[in-house]
Amino acid sequence: MTSPRNIVLNAWKTFSSRDADRIAAVFTDDAEWIAPKGNATAVALDHTDHMVGARQIARFIAQEMHRLFADIDIAFRGVYADGDVVIVEERMRATLPDGKPYENDYCFVFTVAGMRIREVREYMDTRGGWRMVFGEEAR
Repeated sequence: MTSPRNIVLNAWKTFSSRDADRIAAVFTDDAEWIAPKGNATAVALDHTDHMVGARQIARFIAQEMHRLFADIDIAFRGVYADGDVVIVEERMRATLPDGKPYENDYCFVFTVAGMRIREVREYMDTRGGWRMVFGEEAR
């Protein structure tokens, strides 16, 4: 049997494919992705910070986030698993539409159900992200 840790690590590889059907397949149909309210990515893309459903999550990962972030580079800092919960610490670097660099640390808490991801809770430096995206203080 594949461990929750391996399910999450394989999902990250699938995310980089930008294939919405393949990405949707790693999530349960009713999966949720919950990010901090008012985070810069959601505001800049006029997008929700709480996605529900494998299709909505997959569309965001495969297409929508790339309207804001180009040349994405993700470096894992740590992966920790306990039962069905997997925590991923990472640093994301990218280029914003105006050509400026984006660099932020993230922490994702995944809950796995069976062989698929049921929930993702996302944490990041919201103030720093806001400054990089909008060039002003967080509101």
